[in-house]
Amino acid sequence: MAPPLSSKLSKPATAPSNPRKRRQSDQNPSASTSSAPAPPAPTHSLGNLDFGSDGEAEDDRDEFAEDDSEGEGDAFPEVDFGDSEGDDQQGEGDDDDSFDGSADEDDFEDEDEDEEALLAELEAEGSSSEEDDPSDLDELIRRNTSKPLEDDAPTPFTSVEALEQDPTLLRDYMKRSRTVVSDATGKEKTVWDEEIDAGYGSDSSTEETTNRVGNIPAYWYDDMPHIGYDIDGKKVMRPATGDELDRFLEGVEDDAGGWCAFFLPSLASNDVDERNRTTVKDKLHQKDVALTEEELDLIQRLAKGENPDSSYDPCVLLPFNRFVCPRLTQPASSYAPTIPYFSSQVMQTPLTGRPEPKSRFLPSKWEHKKVMKIVRAIRSGRITPRRPGAPKAPEAPRFYALWSTSDAPSAPHPMHMPAPKLALPSHHESYNPPEEYLWTKEEEAEFAELEKEDKKGKVVPRKFGALRNVPAYPEFVQERFDRCLDLYLAPRMLRRRPKLDIQDPSELIPKLPSPKELRPFPTTKSVTYPHPNGVRVRCISIDPTGMWVVTGAEDGEVRLWECAVGRCAMKWKIKDEGPIYSVEWCPDKEKSLFAVASSSKIHLISPLPLLSDSLAARTSAFALAGFNATSTDETGAKKPHVQPQEVVWRKPKGDAEREEGRLVEVEVPGTLKQVTWHKRGDYLATVSAPAGARSVLIHQLSKHQTQAPFSRMKGDVQRVAFHPSRPHFFVATQRHVRIYDLMKQQLVKTLNPGLKWISSLDIHPLGDNVIVGSYDRRLVWHDLDLSTTPYKTLRYHQRALRQVAFSPVYPLFLSTSDDGSIHIFHSTVYSDLLTNPLIVPLKVLKGHEVRDSLGVLDAKWHPREPWVVSCDGNGIARLWCN
Repeated sequence: MAPPLSSKLSKPATAPSNPRKRRQSDQNPSASTSSAPAPPAPTHSLGNLDFGSDGEAEDDRDEFAEDDSEGEGDAFPEVDFGDSEGDDQQGEGDDDDSFDGSADEDDFEDEDEDEEALLAELEAEGSSSEEDDPSDLDELIRRNTSKPLEDDAPTPFTSVEALEQDPTLLRDYMKRSRTVVSDATGKEKTVWDEEIDAGYGSDSSTEETTNRVGNIPAYWYDDMPHIGYDIDGKKVMRPATGDELDRFLEGVEDDAGGWCAFFLPSLASNDVDERNRTTVKDKLHQKDVALTEEELDLIQRLAKGENPDSSYDPCVLLPFNRFVCPRLTQPASSYAPTIPYFSSQVMQTPLTGRPEPKSRFLPSKWEHKKVMKIVRAIRSGRITPRRPGAPKAPEAPRFYALWSTSDAPSAPHPMHMPAPKLALPSHHESYNPPEEYLWTKEEEAEFAELEKEDKKGKVVPRKFGALRNVPAYPEFVQERFDRCLDLYLAPRMLRRRPKLDIQDPSELIPKLPSPKELRPFPTTKSVTYPHPNGVRVRCISIDPTGMWVVTGAEDGEVRLWECAVGRCAMKWKIKDEGPIYSVEWCPDKEKSLFAVASSSKIHLISPLPLLSDSLAARTSAFALAGFNATSTDETGAKKPHVQPQEVVWRKPKGDAEREEGRLVEVEVPGTLKQVTWHKRGDYLATVSAPAGARSVLIHQLSKHQTQAPFSRMKGDVQRVAFHPSRPHFFVATQRHVRIYDLMKQQLVKTLNPGLKWISSLDIHPLGDNVIVGSYDRRLVWHDLDLSTTPYKTLRYHQRALRQVAFSPVYPLFLSTSDDGSIHIFHSTVYSDLLTNPLIVPLKVLKGHEVRDSLGVLDAKWHPREPWVVSCDGNGIARLWCN
């Protein structure tokens, strides 16, 4: 270990073999041999260091033989931090300083006597240093304890030899400096403006990296035209790379002259610059980098396990060391001379003076506890030593399917859900089915008229004599493609059903009353109302007295039928020549008229020839009184009512129309789809499409006024209805049902039935329940006092629902569908809010035919009896009775 740079290295002195003798000599400095004081050492920035001179080394060689006869003990070099007696005493207790420099005993066996004489002389010279002036110690303490000033700025290291050979280096170095005033102390200090050149061991950045993507795999950019991004975020394009021929030519060029020497020997010479033969691939910049001679030397040193720095010398202690060991007159070329601080004589006492602690010779108690824990486990049987196991039975030979293409079986995934299996083929898909399964021509023609969605999964049965005569199935590819889409896109659900302890299967069936206990309800066909030429009947209605039935067909005619007999009493031809979309009787018994919706006009018609004189007079006066009506302002003054520009109220043009019963004609924007009355019979609501904000209008018949309650509509309106007892207005869009308060002009509630396309709507006579039908074959029951979500969702029809309706006097409701059936349900609504409504299916009425995928289009309840009138797309209207 080298001594500190700020300490003073005294000349080595001999150490007595007996420690007591050494301490006595230290306590009595006068007994030691005195010598002349050492010449003052040169002062520089690294402290006071006494290295001796070359003349002293020669004197040591001359006195080597004289000191050999003194017969003193082995020499021991001493590190002295001062010249005073107190410093020597303080240095005795420092056992941590040690020096590694012992000489090899085998190399110097012939010079043992000369070594002892040399060490004795060094000891005599070192003892004389104790008489030196103690001022050197004070100077050392001052340097090590005082705070450095900014004026004493450290200068870069420059060797003493370089300064002695060229004294102008220091002057040139100081010329590059300038003096400034410190902001911290207010004093002057010296600074240098030149930048420091970063060397090999510097942490400064010596070269800039163009590609700034970092340490990531280079193959991420294999498919891209760039290899990364620079510091500004711009793409670093990929450099051009040669093909195999370019690589061959590069290899030939690298071989001392290359292809030029092969093809043109006259041009090849030793003056040709050889290219670096060793290159490496820079993955970051995607280019070849040639290694320099320094880098190759560094790689070779690392491969040999040597120090990477070629200038490193393990034997140099200090950069100023001029000490030359007398024993190494010709040192090795790669190692500098070493200082023999230790001799070949074995020391009797340790150098540090610190013996090993007692704990290193005692066994660890923690290891003892771990071992005892394992011993107890073995004794208790929790750890069993390895025993030779029983011989394994020979494995049975494994067989596998030779032509199988499936992978090896693997353990099933914990969340694996198997795909649904295809339905097994039926008799209709057999190539040789029985005769009774073959279709007739009428059935095949009916199947051909079906929609594509309705044909899915159905096959026309065919009979073939042999399997080889069966042609290819044209829908095979499409069906397999649809199944692949279902398997890939349709989510699967793993239903975990709890295990039920069911003793009697009848417990699973809800306890409902028998339909016989819930009579009366319609069960049979009673009266038929045929239309000529099988024209499609779109709508039907029955008057409040239950005597008359009115129907509207696609031929533009409105027909009036006697309910109990089925006689066509009257008919009206609407001039619009369009289909009748809706017809509805006025619910007021004091008036006998109905509204007809055709194209963009509303016709108010009354069968005046069939009414009594008083009833006909009241009906005509009520319908025509609005033409003379006026409205009043805030002061009570009368003013004419302002109608919307799109709505026009008109009187019949001729006497013939008045005699037929055509009373009023109202023109509205868009195409009318529905017309419905308020319970009192004075207000009429219409739905037309497409009309935007004017799609819903409310008309007042007594004043001939029309209002547009909505400035804009959210979605396409499908149906509207008035609440039977409250000023609430129900508006059904394609997916929602909104309830508005007409008095407060605000939204009350929005129902979310969860349907894709609402087709029909009706309200219970008590006003607390609503049923909604949809084209996706579902019917939902909403309890307005319970929630905005459905209380019950029923799905029993095979096709789209066309109409739903409550009976005004009986706890019954119905639903019609395109499958040609009418379902009758019992529905009891309790006044107790804690009891849910009771819904019981009663009867399925079948009798209507399906034509062009259209079944029962409309149905209404009789106002006094449990009867139902219905119409279909085949030109037939029926009355169903109990």
